[in-house]
Amino acid sequence: MFPRSIKEAKAILVAHRKFARNLKHTKVVHCVPSVFVGALTQGKQLQKSCVVGAQNAFWEDEGARTGESSPPMLASLGVQHVLLGHSERRALGERDDEVSKKAATVIKHKMTAVVCVGESARDDAGEYFGVVRAQLHASIAAIPKTAGKQLIVAYEPIWAIGTKALRPATPEDLHEMTILIRRELVAHFGKTSGFRIPILYGGSVDERNAEGFLTQGGADGLLIGRVSLDPERFGAIVRLVEQLR
Repeated sequence: MFPRSIKEAKAILVAHRKFARNLKHTKVVHCVPSVFVGALTQGKQLQKSCVVGAQNAFWEDEGARTGESSPPMLASLGVQHVLLGHSERRALGERDDEVSKKAATVIKHKMTAVVCVGESARDDAGEYFGVVRAQLHASIAAIPKTAGKQLIVAYEPIWAIGTKALRPATPEDLHEMTILIRRELVAHFGKTSGFRIPILYGGSVDERNAEGFLTQGGADGLLIGRVSLDPERFGAIVRLVEQLR
């Protein structure tokens, strides 16, 4: 729930547009609170490299679902990407099967589903691999096998995020998970499509650790949280990504 006002949200977006204007290999997607989506997608069109997305969507096109936003509503505003199954929503009780239904409906309406997965803890026995595998398997189950082009997967190691983090995640932690996620994607979508689906890393990303996750961890992109509210720091990360691409 950041920032607090539409005025501040617009100011951040304007700042991001400036450094996104010259991007050739990188796309910046702003998944904003639902109350800001309409205001940020109207007026001057964003560059193809700088677009607005949503933080959530419901799995039905319409109905008596007070407080929810349907995929057709978001699509009508020009939304191209929808974040689904974020760790903070899962902490509120969102289930894998709900994420899967949401992703399928978002894709049906020609948008890209950004499906988040990640374990809350790590154990010496390696059971966390099974946790993430099962979570991803269930979260993409309803997505048609021919719809891989409209999917992005974001890995969030919950144990490495926030003030209660056990320790920072390393590129090595990410690399082993990108291998597991890629195998699951290939199993569902086939080898060709499965290898083309981008895998993002999201876990306390900043301008100091971003390069390691991209060059050593195997991430195709980043899911950035609080740092995105600071245009200078966020811009530094985007410029780094552009250089590496």
